[in-house]
Amino acid sequence: MTSPVPGTFCLVLHSHLPWLPGHGVWPLGEEWLFQAWVESYLPLVAELDSLAAQGHRNVLTLGVTPVLAAQLDHPRMRRDVGTWVGLAQQRARELGFDADPVRRAAASREYAAAAVAERLLEGRWSGGGSPVLRSLRDAGVVELLGGPPAHPFLPLLLPEVAALAVESGLADSTWRHGERPRGIWSPECGWTPSLGPAFDAAGVGHFVVDEQLVRDAGGHPHAAWRVTGSAVVAVPRDLEVTNLVWSSRTGYPAAAPYRDFHAREEYTGTRLWAVGTGADGAKAPYDPVAASAQVDRDVAHFVAAVRARLEQSQAATGRPGLVVAAYDTELFGHWWHEGPVFLGRAVRALGAAGIQVNTLERALAAGHVAGELDLGAGSWGAGKDFSVWDGPAVAEIARENASLQRRWLRVMDRERAAGRLGNRRPDLDQLLLTLWNALSSDWAFLVSRGQSVDYAVRRAEEHRADFHRLAQLVEDGDLVSSLAEAGRQARNDRTFPAMDARLSPR
Repeated sequence: MTSPVPGTFCLVLHSHLPWLPGHGVWPLGEEWLFQAWVESYLPLVAELDSLAAQGHRNVLTLGVTPVLAAQLDHPRMRRDVGTWVGLAQQRARELGFDADPVRRAAASREYAAAAVAERLLEGRWSGGGSPVLRSLRDAGVVELLGGPPAHPFLPLLLPEVAALAVESGLADSTWRHGERPRGIWSPECGWTPSLGPAFDAAGVGHFVVDEQLVRDAGGHPHAAWRVTGSAVVAVPRDLEVTNLVWSSRTGYPAAAPYRDFHAREEYTGTRLWAVGTGADGAKAPYDPVAASAQVDRDVAHFVAAVRARLEQSQAATGRPGLVVAAYDTELFGHWWHEGPVFLGRAVRALGAAGIQVNTLERALAAGHVAGELDLGAGSWGAGKDFSVWDGPAVAEIARENASLQRRWLRVMDRERAAGRLGNRRPDLDQLLLTLWNALSSDWAFLVSRGQSVDYAVRRAEEHRADFHRLAQLVEDGDLVSSLAEAGRQARNDRTFPAMDARLSPR
């Protein structure tokens, strides 16, 4: 091990998918969950387990949105992901009869990977996602971040609804994982000053923001900052280090030896090719040995970059710095096949290079808070503003979402005034769950990005229609019909079974 480097490196992973059970299978719907589960979550946890067995602790900060946690615990999804893995084995077996030795080798790798996934699902993951996450947290391997239920973009919520979102999301995480998170991931790194009271009321200690938000307020990204007028601490992600992986043009996943995500074999869907091309200009066959060597090169480059950034921070501020790299978890494994291996090797190499790796909570407790900043509004979306979620392309979604929130508050005010909230109400509980699914930031994000637009628009419209149908029955005082409608919606969308609508403020 080399001499210690002043400062701390924190890796933050944000894990999220919108609610998918009962809303399509392939190419849009439940297949998204199964792919991310098998290609990202299983290998990531396997790497964390390996690191833990070697004595590593406080490896990373892991955000898992309540809506994703609900799907990893969902009885049918737990069963069906095993079926999905079995079908992957069958496709690999079919390819294994190909005359081409390159294809046969790929089939052998895919079959072996599916067998490993099958064992993990039947063993480590047999109780769903919550026992896995609890065990990693309780062993001191990760810090778990909470967040609002179904990933609503908080800056566009009414203050009362934003407060309910933060509180109900943290309550669901407590129910699943046995401990209330002290930090959250604000969806899309969204922040506006009006969120301060909601965060304070829920006891939020820290959250991640984009570097630009801190710079715009006059700060720097080498430390966390207490938000003026609030007890919460904003932690900026360091874009210079994050983009070594994150950049779609120059990030590590674009290296020629890595497995190409997009190029698939015609009949089985197996990914046979590398990112780069051969001497003849055609796609080069994927070579796992060459890819592993590339991982080592990229890890060495990453460690050197983190070290240089910490040294630069020390020189600029005169105190040990903080470098935070934050990513979507699904980048590692699903989009970038070698990503989980990269993370495992990087954590080991960082420690060997004298760089302290820690969780956000422990880094803040160690003093990496530089002072106070009056943070303005922003996000990590395109333009660092709110336009992805309220721009011209999604103005209708934004308007309708505002209408849903106002109606929710009216319904609850009326039921409270009438004294009908003494006991839990399955119809109101389901109305709240439907509200959260309708307010998911994913629908506007997909439309703004031009990805799966028809699916996103349909999902938003379906949840809105369900909300208004059930809200009307509640307002009509037709309890029998409202309970029947709530039961119908719950067959697919009982997203958060423990969530109590009586948490609603006012």
